[in-house]
Amino acid sequence: MGQITRRGPSAADAAGHNLHSDRIHDAAGSAHGITKKGLKGGQLGLLAVVVLGVSSVAPAYSLTSSLGPTVNQVGPQLPAIFLVAFIPMILVAFAYRELNADSPDSGTTFTWSTKAFGPWIGWMGGWGLLAANIIVLSNLAGVAVDFFYLFLAQAFGNPALADLTHNKPLNIATCLVFVALAVWVSYRGLHATKLVQYSLVGFQVLVLGLFAVMAVVNATSGGSATAIPFSWEWLDPTKIQSFGQFAAGMSLAVFVYWGWDVCLTVNEETRNGKKTAGKAGTLTAVAVLGIYLAVIVATMMFAGVGGEGTGLSNPDNQQNVFAVLASPVMGPLAILMSLAVLSGTASSLQSTMTSPARSLLAMGHYAALPARFATVSKRFGSPGFATLAAGGISGGFYAVMRMLSDNVLSDTILSLGLMICFYYALTAFACAWYFRQSVLGSLRNVVMRLLFPVLGGILLTVVFIQTAVDSWSPSFGSGSELFGVGLVFIIGIGILLLGIVVMLVTAKVKPGFFRGETLRAGRPGMTIRHHDPARLPTQQPKEPTMPSLNRDVVIIGAGASGLTAAHWGTEEWTRGAYAASFDLGGLSRYGADQRQPVGPIHFSCSDLAGKGYQHVDGAIRMGRRTAALICAAEDGKQDIRPEKGLGS
Repeated sequence: MGQITRRGPSAADAAGHNLHSDRIHDAAGSAHGITKKGLKGGQLGLLAVVVLGVSSVAPAYSLTSSLGPTVNQVGPQLPAIFLVAFIPMILVAFAYRELNADSPDSGTTFTWSTKAFGPWIGWMGGWGLLAANIIVLSNLAGVAVDFFYLFLAQAFGNPALADLTHNKPLNIATCLVFVALAVWVSYRGLHATKLVQYSLVGFQVLVLGLFAVMAVVNATSGGSATAIPFSWEWLDPTKIQSFGQFAAGMSLAVFVYWGWDVCLTVNEETRNGKKTAGKAGTLTAVAVLGIYLAVIVATMMFAGVGGEGTGLSNPDNQQNVFAVLASPVMGPLAILMSLAVLSGTASSLQSTMTSPARSLLAMGHYAALPARFATVSKRFGSPGFATLAAGGISGGFYAVMRMLSDNVLSDTILSLGLMICFYYALTAFACAWYFRQSVLGSLRNVVMRLLFPVLGGILLTVVFIQTAVDSWSPSFGSGSELFGVGLVFIIGIGILLLGIVVMLVTAKVKPGFFRGETLRAGRPGMTIRHHDPARLPTQQPKEPTMPSLNRDVVIIGAGASGLTAAHWGTEEWTRGAYAASFDLGGLSRYGADQRQPVGPIHFSCSDLAGKGYQHVDGAIRMGRRTAALICAAEDGKQDIRPEKGLGS
């Protein structure tokens, strides 16, 4: 039964100037729902978001950084492990799409985990996402430095210039310059980001395609001493010798797919973000899979998987594979590969900055972090302070880790797999739990909201546990250690434990979020447009757009300045019943009384309609009738409510 009330903007809205926002209210009608954060909307279409996703994945960077370590774990089953790792990725992508369609929010994992499990788990989900992004941003900057000096060496014909990357002070200084440039572009908003990404991503993909073709040609024409013929056994994961190797390979392969979820973090800035962002995430994952398989097979055919020469298992080749293979494969065009990796890492450094900045923005917006993080640039409509913070933390992290370990690149990639598995799995489980009330509503819901998310979450959880156990040993990764414990374990698990400490301190300083005062666990409903009355248009559309309910029945209450939505199936007195029934003659005896207002509250529903009783046309008729009564009362007209004629 609809309840028409009056509601004005809250004091928090007025203070934060959030008088134009999309909001989901919980069933109790309180304002503990999702709100916009002042980001500039409608900037990106589907193609732009997919390009942003591919840029964040950074195929050239991901491959050159991970092919060597992954071959070291799984040998010739490299394509197989990439195929297997794609399965949980696409399953989790479907979970993201479902959550985004219901509750689009730039906080993604943080927001959705909070809505599903409550503030404590939600905060840790946000921390996991931030940790993964900080780690990868530092690695992106590090790889950009390596290929920057390699490019200079090739451009000026001076191999000594490439060795400058081994000078730690110079390396760190150059890295900080790259980070600063990425922050500068990101601060200027998604319009500037889009312009940068189209050219850099296009060039990167073009060069990777050229490399794959030339590698196959050289391999089949005798141009490589370590070349091996293609074998279908490369695609067979059962050839991997142990589960530990399988889990380690999965952890590395998961890393190379990671980044597509940036498509979801820009949902508030995307045209039709509820659909476009989710679709872009799945399209990005599929596109990246095609790129990877083509390049991996071509690389294996040319270089082989041995430990000599250009072999992928050669320790001298494993840190940056393309730096070693570019010249043998592409000859005088090798500089293009250096440029492709350099441009790919630079573009990914900038696009990846999008995700932590918007996660920090959301956490600040919902008072899970200091309010300063919720600051949005008035000029560019971007999360200004959060972008600066993300850049500063990632640059500082790189500097510290570079000083601790000469093999920081490979170790942080391995620990990054732990972070990715943690927050991806948490988001997948959040999807299944959040939609638990509607999951049996249709076969589609069973598959998309239960089976796919749970299966993807379980697979990633298994990889997380196995990798954590294996990484305790210093032999896992580069061999670097601290007090006898492998650096990979320290980076991965240590950062998660640090998150718990920071969370407890934050809860002490800013307890509101953890008490559920700003965002709390809720049930799926429907996003309703919420406007400041002063900003309402003078003319309403003739054909109002009805949102897709995905068979989740909702009840809606309307007011002068807002609408609320609640999940009908979980209401205490309805429990999903679609209508209330009178006994014979009951509508004639009691209907008129039930139509009477109680103070300013008017009631209207199909159960009170004579024509269209318990059907949508009756609900529409009664809604129009009640609206007319309210308008008449507002205009001071005589009460037009009929005493008879219940068929109205």
